[in-house]
Amino acid sequence: MNLAGHFWSIAPTVRDLLLPPRSLPAGTTVRVPIDDGAFGPGALTATLREPPAARDLVVLVHGLGGSRTAGYVLRAARALHGRGAATLCVDLRGADLSGSGVYHVALTEDLHAFLGARELQRFARVFVLGFSMGGHVALHLAAAPEDPRLCGVAAIGTPLDLHGMQRHLDRRSGALYRHWVLQGLKRIYAAVAARTAVPTPLATVRRCRTFHAWDAHVVCKRYGSASPEAFYARHTAARVLPQLAVDTVLVHAVADPLVPPELVLPFVGHAARGRLHVCQLPRGGHLQYPDGQALGLDRADDGARDGSPGGDSVLAQIADHWRLGAYAVS
Repeated sequence: MNLAGHFWSIAPTVRDLLLPPRSLPAGTTVRVPIDDGAFGPGALTATLREPPAARDLVVLVHGLGGSRTAGYVLRAARALHGRGAATLCVDLRGADLSGSGVYHVALTEDLHAFLGARELQRFARVFVLGFSMGGHVALHLAAAPEDPRLCGVAAIGTPLDLHGMQRHLDRRSGALYRHWVLQGLKRIYAAVAARTAVPTPLATVRRCRTFHAWDAHVVCKRYGSASPEAFYARHTAARVLPQLAVDTVLVHAVADPLVPPELVLPFVGHAARGRLHVCQLPRGGHLQYPDGQALGLDRADDGARDGSPGGDSVLAQIADHWRLGAYAVS
């Protein structure tokens, strides 16, 4: 057991619960309409924060069971705002507990809807930064972009093997993390059940103790997959890597207890040539990494980077790679 990986995964989460990130600029709420199909019309919610004259926008996508108010999302928004970029912290379908639906980890429709919002049309360049399974959604977007302004995508702590991820987290050793994430997902489903009829009784969903059970009772019922295994095979990010159409950064830590290297590294060679930069960090946990590890994004070669000393924070290096704020007027 790598205790350092668990520490870097849990301690920052506890910190953000006790001391939520501060010094964030005031944001405006962006709402875009959707029709879920199964659950009827609703809306998606996001928070837009803009430095003066910003022309770069970074869309921040939360992880599974999370929301736009998660500590790691807000800290990223603060750091990117300091780099001169506007940020859009989004709630995927239902994450705002409005009952508008239930998302899945390859559903790009919500991101396309946000990018089409009137409030975002003034930005010259768009980037997407996804955390954990939010990164999984972002990778699917990178393989099928519809907005010509999309210049780059980054996935932080993201698995490429959905079935492997399910089996890894459904082990006994994953009980703490599994419970935490499932509680967030169940709140989303409860909000939908309070608004409209649902395909699986809420009591049954509340008894789900594994991701396989969640996917069987909720995701497969809503999105028409015959089984969780069929859903994983169809939607795993490994399948879309050959279609990557924009510059893509993939960051993970060797000691990540939720997303170990075997769920990432065996698949990166399938990516479209020159599109994927794989940055492997020797220190850190899930979504949280100590500073001073170079991602190697300034190198010309592709392939895995080794996290050698001398780097700034992960977010700062990604911002520099994207040249965020290059269009901003100081």
